[in-house]
Amino acid sequence: MPELPEVETVRRAIGPLIQGRRVISAEIRNDKIVAFPNAGSFAEHIVGKRFGELRRRGKFLIADMDDGWRLIIHLRMTGCLTFCDPSYPEEKHTHIVIRTDDGELRFSDMRRFGRMWLLSPDDEDVTGVERLGPEPDDPAMCGPYLKDAVGGSRRAIKECILDQSTIAGVGNIYADESLYSAGIRPSRPACSLNDEEYDRLAHTICDTILFFTEKNTVTPEEYLESKGRDYHNTPYLRVYGHAGEPCRRCGTILERTVIGGRGSVYCPGCQR
Repeated sequence: MPELPEVETVRRAIGPLIQGRRVISAEIRNDKIVAFPNAGSFAEHIVGKRFGELRRRGKFLIADMDDGWRLIIHLRMTGCLTFCDPSYPEEKHTHIVIRTDDGELRFSDMRRFGRMWLLSPDDEDVTGVERLGPEPDDPAMCGPYLKDAVGGSRRAIKECILDQSTIAGVGNIYADESLYSAGIRPSRPACSLNDEEYDRLAHTICDTILFFTEKNTVTPEEYLESKGRDYHNTPYLRVYGHAGEPCRRCGTILERTVIGGRGSVYCPGCQR
């Protein structure tokens, strides 16, 4: 599932290619992908607009248009965004094709959970973007902030940092990796962490996200060749996907548990 580093990879690969491109037409093959407005209005109103900067907020991609409108995209579990020549072979499960004066922006999604919104300057936020917490590298995302946000909760600390209103962009993979770096067991109640542990966790969340963002860096050509699905994080994951293997720090066998409905891997030896 794309998390912040993977969504940032998409932004870096796609953003420069679509900037300045004018929309000629939009073909909506699956109406459910358009969350707002309806599919017909989406296709009608996006025509004639020019793409400006492609930004990212948490796991959302936000394409600013030249007239103040915004195209907002969430890839969810299996969504994939590509920009290519119209002659480039089309991916299976391609649900939206936005044709521009120099290429096509295509959205494919095997599970069809991904969503797009087209908002005018007067539309209220219907995407959830405005409810997001700070980015992991925001100076505001510090130990005292985390403690203030979740320190009174008895929920597992992993559940708390997966809450997008607490921190934007952290998902299951990088929550496990961050908690491992911080030496904190994911099932611990948030209220049991002390000030030093909150400071350490805030620091490791930022470092983990920045590290994997850089490891995922690819050229636009590499991104297109892999169909936008070839992420480079796997060789660097220390706990996620490694249940039953020895911990790289202490040698204890990594264990898997379920927290908040999510599979979680941790080291019972050095995560306390």
